Amino acid sequence: MDIQKIRKSVKESNINWNKHSLERMMKRGIAREEVRQAVLQGEIIEEYPNDYPLPSCLIFSSRLKPLHVVLAYNEENQTIYIITVYIPDLKHFENDLKTRKKI
Repeated sequence: MDIQKIRKSVKESNINWNKHSLERMMKRGIAREEVRQAVLQGEIIEEYPNDYPLPSCLIFSSRLKPLHVVLAYNEENQTIYIITVYIPDLKHFENDLKTRKKI
């Protein structure tokens, strides 16, 4: 996935916030602007090219607070789809909050 294309979509407000992601964000105290900034400043740490219906990725940012953003990107309409957002924890990730722990 091309992080520059994803960031361009954020800057142009081509973002689809699904109900699930908004509910999770509200429950976790995460604002839309925090998600936007995470995508603009963060890095792709995992890619899921075979996800259906669109390829997706996991973005990590620690700019405002550590966040993981799972999003899909549609090349045709240059829109990102926010799937879920969460604060990574040490139960599932190493100290860098980027590397998944081996189970």
